[in-house]
Amino acid sequence: MSFWTNKKIVVTGGSGFLGSFVVDKLQSAGCDHIFIPRSSDYNLVDMEAVKRVYSVANPDIVLHLAAAVGGIGANRTHPGEFFYKNLMMGVQMIEEGRRRELEKFVILGTICAYPKFAPVPFKEEDLWNGYPEETNAPYGIAKKALLVQSQSYRQQYGFNSIYLLPVNLYGPRDNFDLETSHVIPALIRKCVEGKQNGIPEIICWGDGSSTREFLYVEDAANGILLAAEKYNEAEPVNLGTGVEISIKDLVEKIVQLTGYEGGVSWDTSKPNGQPRRSLDISRAKESFGFDAGVDFDEGLRRTIDWFLQNQADIREVKFENSSVG
Repeated sequence: MSFWTNKKIVVTGGSGFLGSFVVDKLQSAGCDHIFIPRSSDYNLVDMEAVKRVYSVANPDIVLHLAAAVGGIGANRTHPGEFFYKNLMMGVQMIEEGRRRELEKFVILGTICAYPKFAPVPFKEEDLWNGYPEETNAPYGIAKKALLVQSQSYRQQYGFNSIYLLPVNLYGPRDNFDLETSHVIPALIRKCVEGKQNGIPEIICWGDGSSTREFLYVEDAANGILLAAEKYNEAEPVNLGTGVEISIKDLVEKIVQLTGYEGGVSWDTSKPNGQPRRSLDISRAKESFGFDAGVDFDEGLRRTIDWFLQNQADIREVKFENSSVG
């Protein structure tokens, strides 16, 4: 029998980008009792709504993926909202889980919690050695507070919660709304629509020098379920590929894969964000055998293909309904 057979699971953010893949994989693993608290019915910022989730679902395990999140622009526009919503959702879901003696609670943190100038590759022990990059700091600090809660609850109450730090995610079903999306879906949309409409030039933020690491969404979902099944320790764990790419090289790659023939200009009045991002992924591999399986170019092709197939009726998912850490 699968670990997930007969388990009752709550997946917050389960109807969002990452969450939808996690739910798919839970179902494939034989899990028949999955509860997804939709934001229209359960506002997890409200403790009474959190209590209703637990009363209705009576879960054994909670996978907390829900987040108010977006790219640099969204973080600059909504810093207070991102801080408050992410903190309150997480704190209250964990507290109520502790009160009900939940079997396990899985928290999805964020790479934005790392210090702006953390040594590359980012190691989990460097998480507290500095302040996060300013544009992402309210979001990152709110998420990092949940690590403190997780560890202190384990110490005082024996509460089995774990904390995962995924790198930037991408893939099919992503948020392609240019106002709130992350860099890969935004670039794909700009290039595809630029090609279709004969737009002579696309504009990218910053100067292209910053670097990022990206994890395909299905790999992330696999990592979350592996950790939920096999990892039971207090220390946070990175989820990524260990492969770093500059934004300039990323743009060139997406231009090539989409067939966009126009020019690219850089708006240096806009921020670059964190100078570098790349993870040390050894703890995930050693602790629960996680290893990303999808090559970056192949993942980009799948994402572009999905966008092309769904372009006509893409629902522009706003950050409130997202489920990316």
